[in-house]
Amino acid sequence: MESLETKSSSGYGKPPWIFRGSALYQLHLVKAEKARACIPKEFKLVEAFGYTLGGFFLASYEDSPVGVFDELVVIAGLVWNRPTSCAWATKVYVNNKEACSHGRKEVGLPSQVATFSKQTITAVSKQSESRSGFLNTIQIGSSFRNSNDQQNVQVTKIKSLDAEDTCNTSLTSPVPALKFDHWMGPKIGMSLPSFSGGTVFNPNLLKYSCQIECRVQPVKPLKVSREFPLANVDDDKEQQSLQDYGGGSSHVNKDHKNEIQNLSTYVMLSKPILALRFNQMKMQVEAPIVLYQCSNSFETSNVSSVP
Repeated sequence: MESLETKSSSGYGKPPWIFRGSALYQLHLVKAEKARACIPKEFKLVEAFGYTLGGFFLASYEDSPVGVFDELVVIAGLVWNRPTSCAWATKVYVNNKEACSHGRKEVGLPSQVATFSKQTITAVSKQSESRSGFLNTIQIGSSFRNSNDQQNVQVTKIKSLDAEDTCNTSLTSPVPALKFDHWMGPKIGMSLPSFSGGTVFNPNLLKYSCQIECRVQPVKPLKVSREFPLANVDDDKEQQSLQDYGGGSSHVNKDHKNEIQNLSTYVMLSKPILALRFNQMKMQVEAPIVLYQCSNSFETSNVSSVP
């Protein structure tokens, strides 16, 4: 990973930076006490009834300043900074080294390099399997199965290349039938001011603007599974450690990093409430501005924000 720290992100050129492709924004209910632990003290968590809105942003960029790449952003919750609020991320995974370096240095994101593998699988419903078993007993075979009993699903597997990061996530989503492919939702434009920084690579707290044009389509939430479960950590001890870390401790040790990784896992496995697909997306990202200047000793290397 040393090469990422020294490599220039000059391939991005001057801002604004333009990204084109598609994305899925999935919102989850996240316990406020857990999300608050990784939010810098300069920001206030937006919460109601003990919960905030977290989730993840999964993007596939067909065109960008550094070409084609994929990105997964794990969002801990919403933070408030008058006059608006935005998402605050605890982890960002990309499969492009230059995108990782640019995200870390220029935008203040907690980026990691990861592999993204995608495959489409044909799944047979349980009802179909049961009926097929009966048909086989009378030697009619499976050729009479109803094609509607089969469904294609796309499985995206994401694995961090950082030895200290245990991310090994599978995201499963149904593949829409052809007859629905022509409908991608209404075309909209939106502005998403975002906050970032507070990392070992960029300790300042930043604000930047994202202008998005896309077609928005509600979809069924992706199913999330993890190969490595959460570590068995007592909730009170975990919460205290996260509070110490989120409060701006100048010493970031392995235990603190593990706690943040546990938070990312918790967010991914929390309850989804809404999933939106951004089709034909164009995202324009402006250069960040500094909100709060922090010393280099402020090494909260795994917290930041994205749209």
